[in-house]
Amino acid sequence: MPESEVFEQIYQDYLSQIARINLHRVQDRLGLRLDKGEAIIPVYGFPHRISPQGIVNHQSLRPSHAVSVLLSKYLLCCPENEPTESDWVTYKDFKDAAPYAGGFLNSAERPISSAFAGRLSDLKQACRTLSGRPDEIGISCDLAIRFDALPKVPVLLLFNDQDEDFPAHCSLLFERRAEKYLDMECLAITGLVLAEWLKRQAEP
Repeated sequence: MPESEVFEQIYQDYLSQIARINLHRVQDRLGLRLDKGEAIIPVYGFPHRISPQGIVNHQSLRPSHAVSVLLSKYLLCCPENEPTESDWVTYKDFKDAAPYAGGFLNSAERPISSAFAGRLSDLKQACRTLSGRPDEIGISCDLAIRFDALPKVPVLLLFNDQDEDFPAHCSLLFERRAEKYLDMECLAITGLVLAEWLKRQAEP
């Protein structure tokens, strides 16, 4: 079966599961807004509308498969009680992250490092377009920016630009409670989407 057909089956299965969710019940726990029976969930500041009929982005287009999966799982994995663990950790610190840790490094952190080496001002501007804001985390680095990948899933980007001794380096941190809102595959997708969207915003 072609990959596109597989993706379409996955997409339709998620929509059927979403149809069984009481959105009013999960609204506060997920920080989402409801409008005419649809859930409005921002992804890095860009609102997406989710309903059993489909998922559309701020341009009224169906988003990428990765973003559709991310939004679907965010609704479906809603915890019964709001978690409180707010300490920052790396992706590999999550107990179930091992199978995805290498992929996260290669699809999220390293692409940001290579794309913005020697381009600190471009990275700052790209971060602003994704509603990123400076964060005083107390770690020495050239740039510390906090994003809201999803309303309850913040991401902290730490970036050190290249110099004569070291290459550029990017680290992405999550609050420990993020694992209560998303599985490890979808948490990795938040990093992949951030890397892709930052690079897109910085293109001429």
